[in-house]
Amino acid sequence: MTTLLRLIGRRLLALPVMVLGVTFLVFFVMSFSPADPARLALGEAASPEALAAYRAEHGLDSPLLVRYVQFLGNLAQGDMGTSAGNVPVTKFVAEAFPITLQLTLVGLVIAVVASLVLGVLAALFRDRWVDQVIRVLSIAALATPSFWLAILLIQWLSTVPGGAGLFPAVVSQWVPFGDDPGVWQNNITLPALALAVPVAGSLTRVVRTSMVEELDRDYVRTAIGAGIPKHVVIARNVLRNALITPITVLGLRVGYLMGGAVIIEIIFNIQAMGQLILDGVTRNDVFLVQGVTLTVAIAFILINILVDMLYVLVNPRIRTV
Repeated sequence: MTTLLRLIGRRLLALPVMVLGVTFLVFFVMSFSPADPARLALGEAASPEALAAYRAEHGLDSPLLVRYVQFLGNLAQGDMGTSAGNVPVTKFVAEAFPITLQLTLVGLVIAVVASLVLGVLAALFRDRWVDQVIRVLSIAALATPSFWLAILLIQWLSTVPGGAGLFPAVVSQWVPFGDDPGVWQNNITLPALALAVPVAGSLTRVVRTSMVEELDRDYVRTAIGAGIPKHVVIARNVLRNALITPITVLGLRVGYLMGGAVIIEIIFNIQAMGQLILDGVTRNDVFLVQGVTLTVAIAFILINILVDMLYVLVNPRIRTV
């Protein structure tokens, strides 16, 4: 237990440092934007005096480090600035981020379940036709861009002419799961599939490789030779040990899923973080783009910290690291 607490403590101590680094990087990059927040807030017809007063009031004329410290102070109070429409960025993010997070998590669940089933089957039937078919499918899935797959899914399965009519082509209005689970499922299925397939292809290959390596180890042959049923050895030992590498890769794929979700949301007309960042870039809204980017980056860090914790649950030997 002491070693486990030490491991968790190291991860938690690293968390503020990583978050601080991300905030500085995002703030520093956005400071080079040619857009003028004062002019965006007051309009093109604003007088020079009004612009100067706005910059002084909001600290926009201060040195970079001073503005960064002010930004951190505001961020600690939940203030990410004001968008070009004089609406707090926090309000937009609070409404949009849960939708993006749901899409990412559903895509992640689909990818993990599919890769576990296919990867384990490919390893158990190594070099047989089942393995060959799964390898071809995984390579095809890995090489398929999410945005292109999204368009294909709309043509094949949605309500567009010629489609199967099973799901809506675009999301006219997002309905939370608690309000109507059926509508929520219809809205999220195609976007989540478009996100999950490439990740599932990548993870399937990793799971297969890890399973094959574990199946070839001496302890597996010894356990089976001692009379323990093969399925018991695989379930209790092989699968658990083989999941270490896939979980490592999974932490990196979460970032891919989040980044892909931003594009997929635009294709399916989901009003979430993707639409926010598109609106921000289109309107040169510095604070909106900065808030969305920072939220996604911090979420990625937090999820990777949680993935690190999974190491301990999968293999107790990691506790000694």
